[in-house]
Amino acid sequence: MILSQYCTRKTLTFIKHLLRCNSPAVHIGPETTADRFVVGMLGSDERNIPGNIVAAQACMPFGGLTKQINDLVMDMVDIPKKACDHRINEFVKERRGFNENQGFSKLLDNEIFIGNTTMRPSYRFFLSKKNPVFFKLHHSLTTNLSGNQFNFEKNKHFLTNPFRIFGSRTIFNEAQKSFCAPYISFGQSRLITKNLEGVSIVAGVASQVRNFSTSVETRVNDNNFERIYVQNGIGIKPLVVERIDKDENVLGDEESRIGVLVDNCESVNRENLDGGQEVEIISPKREESEVEKEAWKLLNDAVVTYCGSPVGTVAANDPGDKMPLNYDQVFIRDFVPSALAFLLRGEGEIVKNFLLHTLQLQSWEKTVDCYSPGQGLMPASFKVRAVPLDDNKFEEVLDPDFGESAIGRVAPVDSGLWWIILLRAYGKLTGDYALQERVDVQTGIKLILKLCLTDGFDMFPSLLVTDGSCMIDRRMGIHGHPLEIQALFYSALRCSREMIVVNDGSKNLVKAINNRLSALSFHIREYYWVDMNKINEIYRYKTEEYSTEATNKFNIYPEQIPSWLMDWIPEEGGYMIGNLQPAHMDFRFFTLGNLWSVVSSLGTPKHNEAILNLIEAKWDDLVGSMPLKICYPALEREDWRIITGSDPKNTPWSYHNGGSWPTLLWQFTLACIKMDRIELAQKAIALAEKRLQVDHWPEYYDTRTGKFIGKQSRLYQTWTVAGFLTSKILLENTQRASLLFWDEDYELLEFCVCGLKKSGRKRCSRGAARSQILV
Repeated sequence: MILSQYCTRKTLTFIKHLLRCNSPAVHIGPETTADRFVVGMLGSDERNIPGNIVAAQACMPFGGLTKQINDLVMDMVDIPKKACDHRINEFVKERRGFNENQGFSKLLDNEIFIGNTTMRPSYRFFLSKKNPVFFKLHHSLTTNLSGNQFNFEKNKHFLTNPFRIFGSRTIFNEAQKSFCAPYISFGQSRLITKNLEGVSIVAGVASQVRNFSTSVETRVNDNNFERIYVQNGIGIKPLVVERIDKDENVLGDEESRIGVLVDNCESVNRENLDGGQEVEIISPKREESEVEKEAWKLLNDAVVTYCGSPVGTVAANDPGDKMPLNYDQVFIRDFVPSALAFLLRGEGEIVKNFLLHTLQLQSWEKTVDCYSPGQGLMPASFKVRAVPLDDNKFEEVLDPDFGESAIGRVAPVDSGLWWIILLRAYGKLTGDYALQERVDVQTGIKLILKLCLTDGFDMFPSLLVTDGSCMIDRRMGIHGHPLEIQALFYSALRCSREMIVVNDGSKNLVKAINNRLSALSFHIREYYWVDMNKINEIYRYKTEEYSTEATNKFNIYPEQIPSWLMDWIPEEGGYMIGNLQPAHMDFRFFTLGNLWSVVSSLGTPKHNEAILNLIEAKWDDLVGSMPLKICYPALEREDWRIITGSDPKNTPWSYHNGGSWPTLLWQFTLACIKMDRIELAQKAIALAEKRLQVDHWPEYYDTRTGKFIGKQSRLYQTWTVAGFLTSKILLENTQRASLLFWDEDYELLEFCVCGLKKSGRKRCSRGAARSQILV
């Protein structure tokens, strides 16, 4: 480290001599250039990495910077020196002032807050105020904090079922509360294999605690305290206890949250629970089947490490595959079901590492034939490579693929959307909302949205993409506005609306998100939906209408309706078409887009129910021997030759052209749970469970009914394994599954951008769209 006064030629002489080059990080100017620290390190290539990203890397020696002053370090970037000095002073004053007085009590209308700095450890209690008064409950709770002893006396007239105590991992942020509607249920996450005289230990997550609390104060490490909340009107039935550890500012492995599931009236000694976080975790309430055990082993074997930390899972891990191509890489879209399986099992480290490392890759320079796409583009995949250094040493580096190596050189549009969706799921399932609020993560979200929300020539709110830019990554005639991209785009917008910290710098972005959500939901519901009545309406369309009042706004010719659809569409069902462009409707059924329309509430409640009705009515076509068809029907004969270019991998009823993909099972399960059609998910999972282990977990299946393993299918495909595991866990933890889908957002239906503009438009169909949501 070089220390001296400013303007003493440190940079011009010594530092430049060591670097032997000019670096963009080197800035010479007046005194205010001393507003940041610059670290020079030896690497395989020359690039600049933000300090907050470096501090988050386990292989770098800067992890200590994030412990107490994470916000301060990030705020210091691009702030003049005097402002930094002021920020530091305020930081110190805030901490000192908070330490001076923490023993106080406060009475609010619906909340009792009791603080005490001498009680250690500390606990948080949530109790329902539907009962008359806290002290009149026929249920006495005696806590002896000094002896770490819980005694419970339960009146048999109070509850017929044993009450539960859940551990929670939460952090509160005022900005996010404005976008989170409270839920009234709490989800159990996992059981720990340790019994204490008839008492089962539960490591649980009360994920909605964050929505109910009005506490936003900052807490420092050396002063824990006890808080008791009595909430009004939210119907909290369980008694929730939180143990607050020494470091509450850092969520993750440093925290310990222990809950107790009491099945009798015995006392529970806390000293016996101290090692609870070290015991093995299994699925709750039942033994895992042999199929599940093998699946978990395969998933763990597929984990990729970087600098000693897990960062993802390879696409396929077939030991007999001598030419893995890019199946030995970590794909963003492929990792999502793996991430959910780990999160639902209580293992969040790998997901957090994945989110942060892929975020770091976002800032890399991306060039294809001398052209660089937008800065917010996320890679399709990455691989950990060992780069040789001097003295026979090696350095691990991440080698991303932004599409420059992909078939057709197509940028992965869905990668950024999946990344945002997974970021929200991580916060919901772990309670670690601090990750979302980091400056680098907030910047990453904004860069992705900047790419998606950029104004262009398009007249529609849907996202315009090329063929092969999503899960269907080969030529299949989905260029334009494919439903899969629109459903993921809508989901990512809703996620961003929840996660973006609202301030003066982001309020315009939030406004743009609201505008796009409103327009997109109306556009998809109005123009993508088809059922028996809608097809009959299209069949009678008039064409060549030149008017703002035209019914056939996209000039769709009735002759485009395929003959198979007339007989195939059921009377009680419907679906979202695959694509819509001027004079073109793609009437194929694309499963992923329709399922995410249900999960994200892109469709109305009636639409969502009708989609599942159609899947049930056409079970043999869409599920058959193996769930689920990626699309229906397959392109055949002349259509296959023209649209796919005679693709030998996308032959009829194979791969993306009507193949059956088991990884879609978890999305189908999530949609069924949301719509209370669990029997459909159980039926599909049972089909998959019979064959997947026997068939060695293939990537996809061929033929019209999915009887045969795919012609070029990789075996031991990781997202096949993870999709099955995630489906099983979701089905057993429906309360936690509810954290992963969205309900109808009625505010979007009330808002229409058309009402803000004085245009010549005489009529808006928003009123008709609002009427459709009534069931």
